[in-house]
Amino acid sequence: MFSQIKELMVKIFIGGLPDNIQEMDLAILVSLHGRVETIKIVRDRATGKCKGYAFLEIYSLPDAKNIVSTLNGETFKGNVITVKISEEESGVQAAKPKSNQPFKSKRPRLQR
Repeated sequence: MFSQIKELMVKIFIGGLPDNIQEMDLAILVSLHGRVETIKIVRDRATGKCKGYAFLEIYSLPDAKNIVSTLNGETFKGNVITVKISEEESGVQAAKPKSNQPFKSKRPRLQR
Protein backbone atom coordinates (compact mmCIF):
# COMPACT_ATOMS: atom_id res chain seq x y z
CA MET A 1 0.00 0.00 0.00
CA PHE A 2 2.89 2.39 0.76
CA SER A 3 4.20 2.07 -2.81
CA GLN A 4 0.76 3.01 -4.18
CA ILE A 5 0.75 6.18 -2.09
CA LYS A 6 4.31 6.98 -3.20
CA GLU A 7 3.25 6.73 -6.88
CA LEU A 8 0.42 9.25 -6.36
CA MET A 9 2.71 11.90 -4.92
CA VAL A 10 3.85 14.73 -7.14
CA LYS A 11 7.44 15.97 -7.14
CA ILE A 12 7.99 19.69 -7.53
CA PHE A 13 11.16 21.68 -8.15
CA ILE A 14 11.89 24.96 -6.37
CA GLY A 15 14.80 27.04 -7.68
CA GLY A 16 16.30 30.38 -6.71
CA LEU A 17 16.70 29.53 -3.04
CA PRO A 18 19.25 31.36 -0.86
CA ASP A 19 22.34 29.39 0.23
CA ASN A 20 21.39 29.53 3.92
CA ILE A 21 17.88 28.01 3.54
CA GLN A 22 16.74 25.40 6.07
CA GLU A 23 14.16 22.65 5.56
CA MET A 24 11.85 24.19 8.16
CA ASP A 25 11.84 27.56 6.34
CA LEU A 26 10.77 25.83 3.14
CA ALA A 27 8.22 23.66 4.95
CA ILE A 28 6.56 26.71 6.49
CA LEU A 29 6.41 28.53 3.15
CA VAL A 30 5.04 25.64 1.10
CA SER A 31 2.74 23.97 3.64
CA LEU A 32 0.50 27.04 3.64
CA HIS A 33 -0.55 26.06 0.09
CA GLY A 34 -0.54 22.24 0.12
CA ARG A 35 0.41 19.11 2.03
CA VAL A 36 4.17 18.46 1.88
CA GLU A 37 5.42 14.89 2.36
CA THR A 38 9.19 15.24 1.89
CA ILE A 39 11.73 18.02 1.35
CA LYS A 40 15.17 17.51 -0.19
CA ILE A 41 17.31 20.64 -0.34
CA VAL A 42 20.29 20.01 -2.62
CA ARG A 43 23.47 21.04 -0.80
CA ASP A 44 27.16 21.36 -1.63
CA ARG A 45 29.00 18.44 -0.04
CA ALA A 46 31.99 20.49 1.04
CA THR A 47 30.25 23.53 2.53
CA GLY A 48 26.75 22.27 3.32
CA LYS A 49 25.27 25.36 1.67
CA CYS A 50 22.20 25.10 -0.52
CA LYS A 51 22.99 24.93 -4.25
CA GLY A 52 19.92 27.07 -4.90
CA TYR A 53 17.24 24.45 -5.45
CA ALA A 54 15.19 21.76 -3.77
CA PHE A 55 12.74 18.98 -4.57
CA LEU A 56 9.54 18.41 -2.62
CA GLU A 57 7.07 15.56 -2.73
CA ILE A 58 3.52 16.80 -2.47
CA TYR A 59 0.62 14.59 -1.38
CA SER A 60 -1.67 15.30 -4.36
CA LEU A 61 -1.73 16.88 -7.81
CA PRO A 62 -4.25 19.57 -6.80
CA ASP A 63 -1.97 20.58 -3.90
CA ALA A 64 1.05 20.63 -6.21
CA LYS A 65 -0.75 22.78 -8.78
CA ASN A 66 -1.84 25.18 -6.04
CA ILE A 67 1.75 25.48 -4.76
CA VAL A 68 3.09 26.14 -8.26
CA SER A 69 0.43 28.73 -9.16
CA THR A 70 0.77 30.53 -5.83
CA LEU A 71 4.55 30.57 -5.31
CA ASN A 72 6.12 30.62 -8.80
CA GLY A 73 7.74 34.04 -9.34
CA GLU A 74 7.28 35.13 -5.72
CA THR A 75 10.08 36.60 -3.59
CA PHE A 76 11.38 34.45 -0.74
CA LYS A 77 14.19 35.71 1.53
CA GLY A 78 15.20 38.28 -1.09
CA ASN A 79 15.26 35.85 -4.05
CA VAL A 80 12.67 35.33 -6.80
CA ILE A 81 11.85 31.61 -6.75
CA THR A 82 10.86 29.31 -9.57
CA VAL A 83 8.36 26.59 -8.71
CA LYS A 84 7.28 23.91 -11.18
CA ILE A 85 6.14 20.33 -11.32
CA SER A 86 9.25 18.19 -11.83
CA GLU A 87 9.57 16.00 -14.90
CA GLU A 88 10.42 12.51 -13.61
CA GLU A 89 13.02 10.46 -15.45
CA SER A 90 11.93 6.94 -16.20
CA GLY A 91 13.65 4.12 -14.35
CA VAL A 92 15.23 2.92 -17.61
CA GLN A 93 17.04 6.20 -18.18
CA ALA A 94 18.31 6.32 -14.63
CA ALA A 95 19.89 2.86 -15.00
CA LYS A 96 22.04 3.85 -18.00
CA PRO A 97 25.78 4.30 -17.47
CA LYS A 98 26.94 7.90 -17.10
CA SER A 99 29.25 7.84 -20.10
CA ASN A 100 28.73 6.57 -23.62
CA GLN A 101 32.02 4.69 -23.57
CA PRO A 102 31.87 0.92 -23.18
CA PHE A 103 33.25 -0.62 -20.01
CA LYS A 104 37.03 -0.93 -20.16
CA SER A 105 38.69 -3.83 -18.46
CA LYS A 106 41.99 -3.54 -16.64
CA ARG A 107 45.15 -4.04 -18.61
CA PRO A 108 46.92 -7.31 -17.90
CA ARG A 109 49.90 -7.02 -15.60
CA LEU A 110 53.35 -7.49 -17.04
CA GLN A 111 55.17 -10.45 -15.62
CA ARG A 112 58.71 -9.76 -14.44
